[in-house]
Amino acid sequence: MTQTATIESTCPECEASINFSSRPLMGQIVHCTDCSAELEVVDREPITLELAPEVEEDWGE
Repeated sequence: MTQTATIESTCPECEASINFSSRPLMGQIVHCTDCSAELEVVDREPITLELAPEVEEDWGE
């Protein structure tokens, strides 16, 4: 039986563990299952997460 290694990081908002089944992509958006924060992968070595920027309306500007 083969075990798959999980990659782990920490939510910057609530410090919960965020697990990835494979190495995430730069800019990938993930959600924290504990606090529901929307997080963005900002570095891959080590995996670093930050709160994702809010999407703002441009109202045709």
